[in-house]
Amino acid sequence: MNDFIKSTKNMSEAEIENSLRPNCLADYVGQNKVKNALKIYIEAAKKRKEPLDHVLLYGPPGLGKTTLSHIISNELGSQLKITSGPAIEHAADLAAILTTLQKNDVLFIDEIHRLRHTVEEILYPAMEDFSLDFIVGKGPSARNMRLKLQPFTLVGATTKAGNIASPLRDRFGIIERLELYESQELADIITRSAKILDVNIMPEAIKEIAMRSRGTPRIANRLLKRVRDFAEVKGNGIVDLDICRQALLMMDVDDKGLDFVDRRLLERLVVTFNGGPVGVETLATSIGEEIATIEDVYEPFLIRLGYIARTPRGRVALEGAYEHMHIERKLN
Repeated sequence: MNDFIKSTKNMSEAEIENSLRPNCLADYVGQNKVKNALKIYIEAAKKRKEPLDHVLLYGPPGLGKTTLSHIISNELGSQLKITSGPAIEHAADLAAILTTLQKNDVLFIDEIHRLRHTVEEILYPAMEDFSLDFIVGKGPSARNMRLKLQPFTLVGATTKAGNIASPLRDRFGIIERLELYESQELADIITRSAKILDVNIMPEAIKEIAMRSRGTPRIANRLLKRVRDFAEVKGNGIVDLDICRQALLMMDVDDKGLDFVDRRLLERLVVTFNGGPVGVETLATSIGEEIATIEDVYEPFLIRLGYIARTPRGRVALEGAYEHMHIERKLN
């Protein structure tokens, strides 16, 4: 571990981020339901010497969908190829990827809900029959050809499972939802990351970061790194509770994990729109954010805290939002 810790000092930020990823299910913290299910499915596939069935992982961003794709590949002892829905612009792009896959390889497609329809159709026979259908020639002389592919496992990740077409969704044999993490699970993740990054951090500071990480490991690791920076410049390098709170105050992260945008969203909803209901389009315009960002990044945590609710008529502020913003609720 010490040699590895020293080596992280010469790594880029992206390399450090990758170093924080666990490599096996045993080291993966949280998501026990998903983890236990995957362990069974992987062991069964290995016993039968067959590729693992295709896996769809969905849930809010930052919960470990990409990490799980790496772990699935490692547990299967196979190679992993990574791409994303927006990166595959043409059917030929996907065909080029599929034809390079070796037996039992894992293909990870992030943001799979953003695949173009023409690209998506290429996946259907590839997922079902491990084959690639294409047309040779034009006009009356055109004919259908089928190219056999090596058996592989597709792992798709999405924050919007509802945006995936039914024909594609139905071809996934394993569908798992990732949930927001509990504070203790995040504390375990922060403790592990602190060891890798060689951060001298006190238990109470770990707990503080965990409580303000919005139930998301990605945010927990980001806050840990920024608190470490603050401690090295403004302190003696040791992250105690006082230094931790000063750093989080500088980053504008409050005691519930809400940042400036969260509070601005609540303020608009509570004050400007008198608690709602208000459409998400109007709310997005009022705070200068994209609708998708509000729906995928901010709302899941605010809903979990009991601060807002989605209703058929629009977003509504709940009692918790008024209490957090220290604003008295006006009853109509």
